[in-house]
Amino acid sequence: MSQRQLAERLGYSDSMINLVERAKRPPSKQFAELCDRTFALDGTMLRLYMATTWHKAPEYLRPWLEEEECATVLRTWQPMLVPGLLQTQAYAHRILSTWPGVTSEQVEERVANRMQRQSILYRDQPPSLNVVIDEEVTRDHIADAKTMREQLLHLLEVAEYPHVTIQLVPYAARPHCGLMGGFVIAERNGMCYAAYTDAQPVGRTFDDRQMITDLIRKYDAIRAEAVPFKESVRLIEEAVNRFDA
Repeated sequence: MSQRQLAERLGYSDSMINLVERAKRPPSKQFAELCDRTFALDGTMLRLYMATTWHKAPEYLRPWLEEEECATVLRTWQPMLVPGLLQTQAYAHRILSTWPGVTSEQVEERVANRMQRQSILYRDQPPSLNVVIDEEVTRDHIADAKTMREQLLHLLEVAEYPHVTIQLVPYAARPHCGLMGGFVIAERNGMCYAAYTDAQPVGRTFDDRQMITDLIRKYDAIRAEAVPFKESVRLIEEAVNRFDA
């Protein structure tokens, strides 16, 4: 396909195609998505585009971003916060602003990166996202009431997607093995191949088979304590009403 033919299909000028091909101008997210559609690719161009934004993320997180992009299934447990892939911009800003010594510019870059990461949930073939969170996350006043209400409504919206499941672990389940920290497990082609764990001072990514197996067992044990999906949605709706009060 010539540059002119591609330009006509994408709705861009010949010169824009030329500049992107020669790495003289970075493509936009829309450009990447249109290329995927035109060439019948399974998100390849979008993943490459995402790779160009990783430098805006904290260095410790970059290895995980690469693994996250390739996953067909993501399983996550979070005892304290809404998972990053489901955070609203205002909620993410509140969380990322708490880092000691962080500048306003760094916060804006990291919020933008977090929002960009969420695009994997809206591509043509998104990964299945199985989220288990502590009920406390829906009640905690980690931000102002408006931000919390907006965040909870966003959870309800995302929960309507067929590839997303959200479950809450109730207070009655405590103590349980998930209280020591959150984590995410990435799966591709039926095999769990990477994981990310929360830790101090920063989280870490690993691919050790035994450690991943241990996390899978822990995830299954935590999820066994969670209430069913429909009941979890009802509890989130109740939490929204409390922030309305």
